[in-house]
Amino acid sequence: MALVIQQTLPYSPSALQLTEPTRWTSLLSLIRPSIKTIQTSNHHPILLDTSLLASNEIPLAVICSGVANFPSEILRSGIVAALSFNASEVSAEEVYAALQEEDASGAAGGVVIVKSSPSSGESGSVKVGKEGRMVLVDVSGALGLDHVLSLLSTTNAATRCDIEKLQELLQQFAGSVASTESVVHDQKIGNAPSIVHAAGIAEFNSAKAAIDQDLSHLLSSNSAKADDAVYSLHFADVNGLSRLEVNIMIHEIAEYFARRNLPVKITQSSILNDQSLARGWAISVSAISSAYLTAHVKPSNTLSVKSQESGPQNSSEAQTSKLSFSDPSIRKIITGGCESVIAAEPTITEYDTIVGDGDCGYTLRDGAKQVLSFIQAADLSSFPQTLTALVDDLEVNMGGTSGALYCIFLSALAQNLGEASSVAQALEAALAHLLRYTRARLGDRTCLDCLIPFVESLGELGEVEALEKARAGVESTKKLEAKLGRSSYLDEATTRGVPDPGAYGLLKLLEGMVGAE
Repeated sequence: MALVIQQTLPYSPSALQLTEPTRWTSLLSLIRPSIKTIQTSNHHPILLDTSLLASNEIPLAVICSGVANFPSEILRSGIVAALSFNASEVSAEEVYAALQEEDASGAAGGVVIVKSSPSSGESGSVKVGKEGRMVLVDVSGALGLDHVLSLLSTTNAATRCDIEKLQELLQQFAGSVASTESVVHDQKIGNAPSIVHAAGIAEFNSAKAAIDQDLSHLLSSNSAKADDAVYSLHFADVNGLSRLEVNIMIHEIAEYFARRNLPVKITQSSILNDQSLARGWAISVSAISSAYLTAHVKPSNTLSVKSQESGPQNSSEAQTSKLSFSDPSIRKIITGGCESVIAAEPTITEYDTIVGDGDCGYTLRDGAKQVLSFIQAADLSSFPQTLTALVDDLEVNMGGTSGALYCIFLSALAQNLGEASSVAQALEAALAHLLRYTRARLGDRTCLDCLIPFVESLGELGEVEALEKARAGVESTKKLEAKLGRSSYLDEATTRGVPDPGAYGLLKLLEGMVGAE
């Protein structure tokens, strides 16, 4: 059978009308049904998110100068109570009045109004002022706006309910923010691609080297370095980096700050720059008092540190575990499963190219390689504790939906292995935990069509029969209609005859593990 794939060309901005404010007024109302459109006295629309108006938090309003480079953070932040695309026609006072007329509970305490203007390059300076009960923020560029919105969404609840604290938070941000942008360049250095940094063109040797150069430049220009400061860092991919590329970049950022023992809170968004087709990334950093922002917990892959943080309770659980584990046996099983997945990557990728984003094979392969690397120096005789540390490692090294599902399941499995009387019982408890975090169920054409039959039959039928049940579940996905994920957007005829890539990848893992015993 020959498969012919035709190139899909993007629609032009003029065809999509993405620069028309009236277009976005209609689209946003469809995306978020809680949005209500009102008209000013001059017949300019203001969009109000009624679902946010009953909150006691200080409402946030955004006034944009048109919709060019429309910031993605507005769509997903869930904190923008009022929005206008007519900066030249709609005033801050009109937006505040609209919120008060709609009886927004928090508006009695004031309002934060962010006015955004386009920027052809890096985000410019941020200015913060106050008029009456309005805190006014002027920011240029999509990166600056996304960072402001991310900061306001991640600050603590007490701050979001106090207009004075919000003003102080934003003044700290404006006083220390610095940004930079790096883009892929068509000029090569030798045989390697090049990246244009703020300091000039450099050879792209690794993501780590590229990120280190950007962060060293940013932190050297960041003047606010108080002892209690938490670095608020916003990373934006520009013009469509892949999800895997973004995960790698954010991992390197987290590692950079961890190596220097600097507290950091990382947020992320996507930016479309219609002035340039170059792909790349932009980073914005600001030092914020820990009174307003809580840093990420520093990731640790060291088992001894994990045990110390867990305290006596976990130590007791490890001592009273009903199961014992042999390092050589566990190592053989894990190695067999990972090698099976790595070998199957081309087939998984082929399936996912047809019915998905094409990255499932790479995600599973890279996750398997990371597991093999991790267990080289690990003590697998203390398997529950080692598995917990492995999950910490995978959380920052394995991207995609598959990575999240595996981490949730394995984290629950590690906990239950210290308490269950059998591996099958621990797997059942881990599955029950996973199902609380996903809407997918048996028959939805996901990896659960492999996992559920295996786990539910393992205790009663044994590994060989459970594997057959899993194999039958994967085979059934060839005929199932996808209800979740990327495949759900495709015509059923496209997915018919092709197994779900995630389910197939999991089957290869189980086959390798069972066959290794």
